[in-house]
Formats: sequence, C-alpha cells, structure tokens
Amino acid sequence: MEIASSFAGDFSFFQFLGAIAVSGLCFVFAIFAVRLSPASFGRKSRSLESEGAGSGASLRKVCSCACSCNSSGSGLATATAMAPAAPYLNGGAEEMLDRAPVVSERQTGASMMEQLVPEITTHALSYLDYPSLCRLSMTNSLMRKAANDDDAWKALYHKDFTLEQDSVTPPKGWKAYYAATRAIVNINAEFFNIIRERSITAMSHLWFNADYVKCVHASGELFTGYNAVVESWQLAFNWDQGVDFQVRDVRARVLTDMAWVTMKTFVDMDTGPFNVTNVYEFHNGHWFMVHHHSSVLIDGEVDQPMVNG
Repeated sequence: MEIASSFAGDFSFFQFLGAIAVSGLCFVFAIFAVRLSPASFGRKSRSLESEGAGSGASLRKVCSCACSCNSSGSGLATATAMAPAAPYLNGGAEEMLDRAPVVSERQTGASMMEQLVPEITTHALSYLDYPSLCRLSMTNSLMRKAANDDDAWKALYHKDFTLEQDSVTPPKGWKAYYAATRAIVNINAEFFNIIRERSITAMSHLWFNADYVKCVHASGELFTGYNAVVESWQLAFNWDQGVDFQVRDVRARVLTDMAWVTMKTFVDMDTGPFNVTNVYEFHNGHWFMVHHHSSVLIDGEVDQPMVNG
C-alpha cells in the first residue's frame, strides 16, 4: 500500500512538471508569433515610409534653398517644377483629385457651342430655314447669340434669295436685311395673287396714291398717275378671263425706303416669258407699289428655278 501511494504521488508530480514545461513553450511560441505578425510588418513599413518622407522633405528643403541661390532662369524653372508638390505635402492630394472632375465637367457641359469653331457653327446653322432659325434664337441666351450671328443670316440670304449681293454691307446687319427682303418678296407674290383673283380693290390698296406712279403693261401702253394706273388694271381685269402666272428668277434689292424686284413671268407657255420689274416705296410702315413694267422677253430660254409660282 505504501509503495502504491508513493508511486501515485510521484506520477502527479511528473504531470505537474510536464504541464509547466508545455505552458512555457506555448508562451515562447506566442511571443514569436506576435513578433512575426503582419501588423508588426505594417508598423515597420510605415515607420520606414515616415523616415523616407522626412528625409525626402529635408532633401526638398535643401534643394529649394540651393535652387533659390542659382540664376533667375534656373530658379524659376525649379520653383515651377516644385509647385505641384505643395498640395501633396500639405495633405491636399485627395481634395485636388476630387475637385478636378467637377471643373472638367462644368467646362464641358456649360458651353459646347462656344467651343465650336465659328465657321462650323455658321455652316451648321446654314441648314436651317428662316422660321427654324427664329425659333432657335428664342430657346436660350447661348442659342440666341448663335442664331443672331451675322454670317449665319448672310448664308441664309444667299441660299433663299441671290448671291448677287455678296459685296453688300447692310447698315443694320444681314438679319434685318433678310427680314426686309422677305417682306418685299411676299408683297411681290401678293401682287400676282391679286392679278389671279382680279380684285381691283386689292390692287388699288397695293398702289401708292401719288401722281408720279407709273405702269407699263405688256402691250406697251404707259399709264401715269394713281387714277390712270388703277383704271388700266380695271380694263385688264375685264378683258382677261383669268390668268395664272409662273414666276421665276426673282431678284430683290432693298434700301431704306425703296425696293425693286426683277423677275421673269410665264402667262402661257406658248407665248413665252415676260420681263417684269416692280418698284416699291415705304410709307407709314407699309410697302406700296409705285412702278410696274412688263415687256416680252426676247430670249425665251430660262434656266432659273421657279419661286412664288
């Protein structure tokens, strides 16, 4: 019994020593594991970076002092080269990167029309007609500036009317000149509508009531004075059984208070065309006819496009 109890006591003592030894080994391994962990490497790398940054800053300071002592040209170049690094040294790099896209976006989206070459803008607007260009000018301030461009209205005038007046410089700009020419062309077209309808009342309102107005019909007869001219049209309406006109090669020239329109008219394709000239004067805010001349065209070959027919 004594032998058994002594053996049991020795066995528990050995177990206690073993447990202590294992615990000590575990503690040693834990210390090594902590020293070899990634966090310790991160702290070391950050310390190295901070040391490198400090040395770099000191080097930059030394370089800045050395460059400032050089000649003016080299010092200016070095200062310019070092200038972009200042925000990054002050910790503002992220702020600069955040602001850059916003500025670029504002510059791109705010004025795309202004970034176009003026010749390209004028060429693009030349494809618009008169009503579309007027509607474009009412959208916003930028479109109004583009639609009111004098070169755009000059191109539209040449497209709709004639290239003969390319050297003309309208005193109020090409937009006002286009509007005045459009008004004269519309009144001239109304003149032929009155002849088609044979309305003596409308014809008497179209002519200016003055003694110097003149009318030369295709027959060659000359009538002078307002009353004589209106009576000549009354006789023409009574004699004609209704005619239809095809008007070609319309050319208009507009001044401040006077305008004239030349054209070729076809009453009957068998009889050939006529040369027609109409002269208008501006009175009290309206255009009135003061002269009409019609004569037979000797050369019947007409290659111009038909307008207002």
